[in-house]
Amino acid sequence: MKIVVLAGGISTERDVSLSSGAKIYKALKSLGHDVLLLDVFLGLDIEDTSDVFKRGDEFLGDIAAVKQSAPDLAAVRALRKDGGKVFFGPNVLKICAEADVVFMALHGESGENGKVQATFDLHGIRYTGNDYLSSALAMDKALAKELFVLHGISTPKGYTLKKNEIDDNEPKFPVVVKVTDGGSSIGVYIVNDMAEYAQAKKDAFEYGNELIVEQYIKGREFSVGVINGDALPVIEIAPKTGFYDYKNKYQAGATDEICPARLSDEKTKTMQKMAEKVFKVLRLDQYARMDFMMDSDENIYCLEANTLPGMTPTSLVPQEAQAVGMSYEELCEKIISLAMNK
Repeated sequence: MKIVVLAGGISTERDVSLSSGAKIYKALKSLGHDVLLLDVFLGLDIEDTSDVFKRGDEFLGDIAAVKQSAPDLAAVRALRKDGGKVFFGPNVLKICAEADVVFMALHGESGENGKVQATFDLHGIRYTGNDYLSSALAMDKALAKELFVLHGISTPKGYTLKKNEIDDNEPKFPVVVKVTDGGSSIGVYIVNDMAEYAQAKKDAFEYGNELIVEQYIKGREFSVGVINGDALPVIEIAPKTGFYDYKNKYQAGATDEICPARLSDEKTKTMQKMAEKVFKVLRLDQYARMDFMMDSDENIYCLEANTLPGMTPTSLVPQEAQAVGMSYEELCEKIISLAMNK
């Protein structure tokens, strides 16, 4: 099978995406597929694309480990000869159209807001993951929270703020300030007073034009992957310092991850059923990962859904799949099969 692993892009999660893409690429190659790892923004500026799948290793490039901070996107944009006026790089749509399926390894705004999926639908390109509508619903955390409340899914209370909007709210500290369309905990701040609140808003607006301010839930953090509507085992996430931010997510050894999580059968089933309900409410149809907090009274809150969860060496869904005997390669093959049967 000819497969494009689409990664990179110009979101703050570019490095994470490339890390996911490289691992997926190697897994699919080991299964005998003809695979090309393609940067959606940089593309391949070559005249003859007829044999790119057979020459996949030639275009792999040097994929480094995820750094402790977000990438320099201005430097990435400068690599495009045309200045990056169009999102898709040279030959990207042409090559993707020649593939049997595109494995979506994009993360963040560039790949999880539904725009790439909508473009592929118009071009008749088959791809893994959820469609454009469910991707857009999940990516907009404010809209997703409205749906959670409407359908009785417990989620932290909060409100939204738009850039340059007068803020006459009186937050009850501590609160979490975050952009509505971010990922990998970039643009997320835990604040304890008005001075920190003002600075957090200023910093967060650097990453987007709309923010969520929500109650801070102190307790244990969990995640649940759902594949084709069925929940995987619950994984508990315990950073050794601070909270589960960008650094703790992707630096090996920075976080203890326990799967299956140390929960009672009752709480495990409750969280899994909640994850499956979120999956249904957001109209997700292939796979996703839902994130949760549980306070000291064991109340469970859903924070958000991730429609293209990470597939890096430290990512959660592969660990959850491993807990039920599914290897990384088998997980990739399962995701491919869902896309081919869609």
